[in-house]
Amino acid sequence: MRVAFVMKLKPGCEDVYKQKHDEIWPELVDLLRRQGVRNYSIFRHGLTLFAYLERDTAPDEGPHDPIILRWWEMMAPYMEYNPDGTPWTETIEEAFHMD
Repeated sequence: MRVAFVMKLKPGCEDVYKQKHDEIWPELVDLLRRQGVRNYSIFRHGLTLFAYLERDTAPDEGPHDPIILRWWEMMAPYMEYNPDGTPWTETIEEAFHMD
């Protein structure tokens, strides 16, 4: 399944956001792979982040893994977040796909 969504950076946080992802935790990458995530990219246009990933199965609806929660806590100062401590995201509808 292909998944795309947008997120938002806070003004002035572009460089630190890039740095954090350049230094992404190996245990986070391993977790995502174990969850069936592959071909994951995030693009930036101004303060808008566009994320695209492919995954083998739908995401687990259970509680979030502690690694994800720690990553989100670290990234909270740099991005727009929901009141529950999760990053603000909006899913994007696929309008075209060429294989």
